[in-house]
Amino acid sequence: MKQIIQSFKTGETILEEIPAPVSSRGNLLIRTTHSLVSLGTERMLVEFGKANLIQKARQQPDKVKMVLDKIKAEGLIPTLETVFSKLEQPLPLGYCNVGVVEEVGEGVSGFQIGDRVVSNGPHAEYVSVPKNLVAKIPAEVSNEEAVFTVIGSIGLQGIRLCNPSFGETIVVTGLGLIGLLTAQMLIANGCQVIGIDVDESKCQLAASFGIIAINPKDSGDPVQTVMLHTDGIGADGVIITASTKSNEVISQAAKMSRKRGRIILVGVIGLDISRADFYEKELTFQVSCSYGPGRYDEDYEQKGMDYPLPFVRWTEKRNFESILFSLKTGKLKVKELITEQIPLENFLEIYGQIGSSKSIASILLYPEKAGEKQLKSQRTLAVNTPKFPISKGVMGIIGAGNFTKMTLLPAIKNLEVRTKYIASSGGLSGTQLAKKHAIENSTTDYNAILQDKEVDTLVITTRHNSHAQFVSEGIKSGKHVFVEKPLALTLKELDQIEKEFSEQSQSSLMVGFNRRFSPHTMAMKKALGNAGTPIQLIATMNAGFIPPNVWVHDMKVGGGRIIGEACHYLDLAVFLTGSKIKAVCMNAMGLNPEENTDNATLLVKHENGSNSVINYFSNGSKAYSKERLEVYWNEQTMIMDNYRETSGFGVKGFKNLKTKLDKGHKNQFETYFKFIQQGGQPPIPSDELFNVSKASLAALRSLKTGQWEQVSE
Repeated sequence: MKQIIQSFKTGETILEEIPAPVSSRGNLLIRTTHSLVSLGTERMLVEFGKANLIQKARQQPDKVKMVLDKIKAEGLIPTLETVFSKLEQPLPLGYCNVGVVEEVGEGVSGFQIGDRVVSNGPHAEYVSVPKNLVAKIPAEVSNEEAVFTVIGSIGLQGIRLCNPSFGETIVVTGLGLIGLLTAQMLIANGCQVIGIDVDESKCQLAASFGIIAINPKDSGDPVQTVMLHTDGIGADGVIITASTKSNEVISQAAKMSRKRGRIILVGVIGLDISRADFYEKELTFQVSCSYGPGRYDEDYEQKGMDYPLPFVRWTEKRNFESILFSLKTGKLKVKELITEQIPLENFLEIYGQIGSSKSIASILLYPEKAGEKQLKSQRTLAVNTPKFPISKGVMGIIGAGNFTKMTLLPAIKNLEVRTKYIASSGGLSGTQLAKKHAIENSTTDYNAILQDKEVDTLVITTRHNSHAQFVSEGIKSGKHVFVEKPLALTLKELDQIEKEFSEQSQSSLMVGFNRRFSPHTMAMKKALGNAGTPIQLIATMNAGFIPPNVWVHDMKVGGGRIIGEACHYLDLAVFLTGSKIKAVCMNAMGLNPEENTDNATLLVKHENGSNSVINYFSNGSKAYSKERLEVYWNEQTMIMDNYRETSGFGVKGFKNLKTKLDKGHKNQFETYFKFIQQGGQPPIPSDELFNVSKASLAALRSLKTGQWEQVSE
């Protein structure tokens, strides 16, 4: 299928061929018939993509500070690699989609195949959208009208925040598409509406809807004009739908408002606010968030958990339905706003001149023939031909996120490994990586990998809650399975995998505990040798803060950072002590720790009498080293600082080691694929993999019980 994307690296707007998405739980698969180009939002994205690096940096000063902190902690080269990799990531354009339901995902009710629907899906022939971002189109509303639903909801949410009453005067600053829709809805609400814009054609169109249109070029000072229309009182509310870097808009909004007036920002403007303007009139100012309540809430959007109507009357989906009702009843008129309707393949007629376009509303039309093809055949896209034939080490990757992009694919770049597939849920990220790294096929159907007998190695890099399922299916398919940690999120999942693994002999199992493959930890292991006595290990991970709403903290999705990342040091403890974990006890910061934490100390008992202390902290400075490891034994000490420097004290024959940052990823994959191709012992014994995974889960149990937890065998 085809999809419009924006490259932040080259600035190009591209019609890309990618695999069609699959319907997943909680989602609807929709075949697109029409989509609306949001000229304001998409113009900003296109222009940002075309800007050079310095211009991009000036537009995002907060990101510049993050880059500088990363340079201090990890060095210049790794940081630059991260920055350039981010710029290579394409952005799907569009969020106003109309189409026909092709598949209904598990757990979705109220929709049937063949329903006409609106959604916030991008400009693509097929889109997969969560049910709370989809609404049915009434029979009386045409597709050309319905395509205005999502962008109309942006204006409607601004109105709801303004809370106008019948007879009030509301100013709408900026008479672009959102401004014109907002003004019409305000008129339907019984308000006197004054619109402001410097484009005379937009002012004339606004006047045709009954809006008092002001063009500052002709009418002079818009503040004085508003005062004339309100008998010197001022506007009850101002809704700003303009897009400009100027601070003049917010200043004018304050000056034209009455005392205790309301100002709502829907657009993007300069926000250098004069305290005096707001103080004297006791003005209120609020920024509107997109389509309404539920926006950017993962529980609502991705998990389908609705807000109860008696307490949250208007969610983003209910706002969609309100716009559709207004279209059905004729209260909202949109046909007059349509400037052009362009076939999808001619998209550059819109995007080629988007910076100077005077269009109000541009609609993309999708070919009818798109629905005639079999969806299954469109879910795997051939991207490259094989570079070399090999019989072992033919890989399929499930997951095209940051780990695959930043770590896995660069690490295997020079290995004799044939990557036959990369699977991603949307198809876009996988296709981009396939093009860059000579991967043969991009797919949205991971079953294509499992069913291909030529593929002997399955690599899993998806979100943590899917690991156990993919590992289990990979084992049942008789493939070697590599899973980026963790192996599982629950003891039940872990027991099931262990049982399935023990019942077959074809598959091998590997978890991405890369740190034991770092030259620094390998040097430590060599120096330890057969110590003959227990050792004491202290590991500290200065992990850094991650906001609580990020998926890694969700115990059902990410499992928390102890299972998701601190497990690396449980594995290192097993590796360096040469002994599995017998019991763990975890203490978390705070008076009332819950089942999850990212500020904790783990005490670890090993079967051979060694002790490990693992500190996992998220509240430290980013300027300090991220990881530190200390080992004490037989009047000898070794200290490793952030995989860049290892020092020995009293260790005979050991020379201090200095390298660039090396956490062992490259050596891990080189060792792993050598095992796949040549046989021998697996890089990490399976009993250690299961022991470490059980120890991670036992640590979380300890947090609840406040006691030492035994790690079952």
